[in-house]
Amino acid sequence: MFLVGLSGGIASGKSTVVAVFRELGCAVIDADVIARQVVQPRFLAYQQIVHNFGSEILLESGEINREALGNIIFSHPEKRQLLNAITHPKIQKEMLKQIFKYFVLGYRYVILDIPLLFETNTLTKFMKHTVLVYSDPQTQLSRLMKRNGLAQAEAEARIASQLPLDEKRKLADHVIDNSGDWESTRRQVLRLHSRLEDSLDFLLVRLVAVTAVAGIGGLVCFLLRHFLS
Repeated sequence: MFLVGLSGGIASGKSTVVAVFRELGCAVIDADVIARQVVQPRFLAYQQIVHNFGSEILLESGEINREALGNIIFSHPEKRQLLNAITHPKIQKEMLKQIFKYFVLGYRYVILDIPLLFETNTLTKFMKHTVLVYSDPQTQLSRLMKRNGLAQAEAEARIASQLPLDEKRKLADHVIDNSGDWESTRRQVLRLHSRLEDSLDFLLVRLVAVTAVAGIGGLVCFLLRHFLS
């Protein structure tokens, strides 16, 4: 099994692409979903966030108000870095658990849906392939304004807080252009899925994993025989 890192930009249409991959039966690990889970009140990250950002970011239910927190980190880059330092280790730990699950289930590849894959640049080295969901700047801006009900200046500020899609495009192995209609995007996803399924990369990864497990197993057997003899 090999890993495919999938990213995009705010309002680039990444969720549309992920939906097609899921429809095809692909294994998808959503970093955003995990990020919401690890900041629930019962987790350590929740306590750390409240300690650093104050109770003003809480809803009446006690849960974190993601919109209020989002407004803070979009306006203050240092606050965004602090939040990432709190949550990223927890998110990555949970992602590793899910990757192992899909490895055991025999999937050829797993898609890691990571919004800031290219910004953080710490996970790309673990990806056999990276995929960018792209849309042209004007389409991205209009989609964000419509989706979130933002004024143009607010939308532009949110887009500016991320690495520009044209820069990410240079870093990605594959680009899915989501500037057009849904059918065009779907065709691109189908082509990429076919290419990944036909790849033999997973055989090499499994061979390495099996060899490592066999080596560890052999060492354990040797030590047991040594100490029990």
